[in-house]
Amino acid sequence: MKALIYDGPEVLRYGDAPDPVAKNGEQLIRIEAVGICGSDMHAYLGHDARRPAPLILGHEAAGVIVGGKQDGTRVTINPLVTCGDCEACVSGQTNLCPKREIISMPPREGGFSQMVAMPHGNLVEVPDDVSFAQASLAEPISCGWHTARLCRRAVPRGRTALVIGGGAIGLGAALSLAAQGVLDVKIVEPNTMRADYLRDVCGQNVLSPDDLAEGGTFDIVIDGVGYAATRATASAQVKAGGVIGHIGLGEDSGGLDVRRMTLQEITFIGTYTYTAQDFRDTAAAMFDGRLGDLKWTETRPLSQGAQAFADIRGGVVAAPKIVFLPQDG
Repeated sequence: MKALIYDGPEVLRYGDAPDPVAKNGEQLIRIEAVGICGSDMHAYLGHDARRPAPLILGHEAAGVIVGGKQDGTRVTINPLVTCGDCEACVSGQTNLCPKREIISMPPREGGFSQMVAMPHGNLVEVPDDVSFAQASLAEPISCGWHTARLCRRAVPRGRTALVIGGGAIGLGAALSLAAQGVLDVKIVEPNTMRADYLRDVCGQNVLSPDDLAEGGTFDIVIDGVGYAATRATASAQVKAGGVIGHIGLGEDSGGLDVRRMTLQEITFIGTYTYTAQDFRDTAAAMFDGRLGDLKWTETRPLSQGAQAFADIRGGVVAAPKIVFLPQDG
């Protein structure tokens, strides 16, 4: 099969790779669409020791089952493989499984390829009226859905929310908050090209950093970026008694105003991916239209992967998500 292979910092090679072999309980999936995640960008820049070269990245994928009784079934892939037996899995917190694996991280190769093998339980069937590019958004939106759910549980009265970062994670969080009943959701995005796209194409209420008022004004703040500067913004913008949901993994430390959080009883929730139920709930919300038309991706052939990464790094991509079409080359 063909794949986009990470060979080292800022080096991507499109070429041949071994076909995956399905183990007992797994299905072979022909990948029809796979998105670029921020974690893929971190690895590409050499900032993720968990993803050593050479490696096939990519975990936001959708495609078609090949072989077996469900041959030809259209599916989106939950890339998080868990043991199913530990305390976390039994309690429904599958994302916290100590034995969890995710495609795009050893020992599992990722979805920037024409085929992957996945456990049957990680597959969610996709209706015919949903494109593969749209279906591949189930993974990134699930991250926001999971965080929105936890924030809503922490502050049930919450009616106002700020999402920091207008990429797919941030946009997915904003859409999820609205679908879960938050009435007033805003996104802060410093890139004017991206901000215009979010406003004009996605119908979002978008602020620039200069538009933010002094003092805490939001019940819920979700940081989809995860840098010290964005955590400082989250600390300043959340109301007393509010909650910060932290998804981003931009850098490890700095930014939180712990004194203010203590004196104002502000809750901080670190969130990692999503549970298996969150993934299924997100897919259901996507398929029944609660998350909008999901037509905010830019598609490119997988063979153009190196240029796509360079364009994202250069800040010249307006769409929140680039999705590769591996079967187009």
